[in-house]
Amino acid sequence: MENQPIYITALSSVSPLGTTLEGAWKNYKQSGHCLQEKTFGAHMAWVAPLTASCMKEVKAVRDSDPKYQNLDETVIYALHASRKAIAEAGWQDADFGVNIGSSRGATGLFEKYHAEFVENGEASTLSSPTTTLGNISSWVAHDLQTQGPEISHSITCSTALHSLLNGVAWLKSGMANKFLVGGSEAPLTPFTIAQMKALKVYSRFASNDPGGYPCRALDLDKKQNTMVLGEAASMACLERGNVKDALARIEGLGYATEILKHNISISSDAVCFQRSMKMALEGIDPKEVDVVVLHAPGTIKGDLSEVRAIKKVFGEVVPALTTNKWKVGHSFGTSGMLSLELAVLMLRHQEFVGVPFVTYDAVPKQINKVLVNAVGFGGNAVSVLLSK
Repeated sequence: MENQPIYITALSSVSPLGTTLEGAWKNYKQSGHCLQEKTFGAHMAWVAPLTASCMKEVKAVRDSDPKYQNLDETVIYALHASRKAIAEAGWQDADFGVNIGSSRGATGLFEKYHAEFVENGEASTLSSPTTTLGNISSWVAHDLQTQGPEISHSITCSTALHSLLNGVAWLKSGMANKFLVGGSEAPLTPFTIAQMKALKVYSRFASNDPGGYPCRALDLDKKQNTMVLGEAASMACLERGNVKDALARIEGLGYATEILKHNISISSDAVCFQRSMKMALEGIDPKEVDVVVLHAPGTIKGDLSEVRAIKKVFGEVVPALTTNKWKVGHSFGTSGMLSLELAVLMLRHQEFVGVPFVTYDAVPKQINKVLVNAVGFGGNAVSVLLSK
């Protein structure tokens, strides 16, 4: 069991890019971004929301069961992406595991219920069951009527890729044959935006600057932080053994943490990323890696430290570097799976998707291996190596 390969047989997401892989690829081929300036409380902020057409599909999911009316958007987004993923994978039976995580969980509902408590001095009857972090996997398992294990967790912004790590571990142990893994996040709320602004990491891009990019992820010359939040759910179907027509093979996995000097910091050369990448590349010549999809949140220190870590691991021959935060924002716990989706699309279409404001000396003409990175508050890094 342990030596059997693990394949990604389906991917599905609901994000600012749309709800299909074809739509996401079409969007990636365009140099424009999905960011909008919206009002949150008394303040304006750049965010990457779902499109109107996406929200219609989300509403249809919510309306499919009366019990879903009281659930947070994180759960509904996850239900939608999960239904589509198993349909794409062709899973007919319910004998598979579910591991879906979230950095923040039911942010919108929590803020709503807390505001009601402050005003009335009492909590709503449903305030507890609908705001637990375990809500997402349990409702997805209910919706899909699964018979396998159901697991939820929060490991900040590397949550989705930790879900993949866990799913692979279950498959390699022989305790499951299939696993649905991913993340879901709906953080576009007043308090969450205020939290990010309080950390001084949020984009202050001037709205009257046409044609610019509010998030300058992977721009190593930027003079200020430019993180922008986005919302999304993204799922992957994992299967053990040689699977015909799989989207990608998981070649290597790595994970690491590091001792922090500050609650949100990582070291200047991202020791956690160095360790996670080296683990993922164990037994593989780093020169075989064609592309690295960076976590790159758009902050000065975050982007620089990850690039420094990559240069330490790869030496003189650094793969082509890219990220999608400039286009879809940072969806916290979901972000790693959206990065993995970008990696799979590049493998599938054999075309590199770069960052429009980054100058590339050269880009790969053939893409055989892509490394995907994610990290979160707490210095918990994950690296996943994919191949065709």
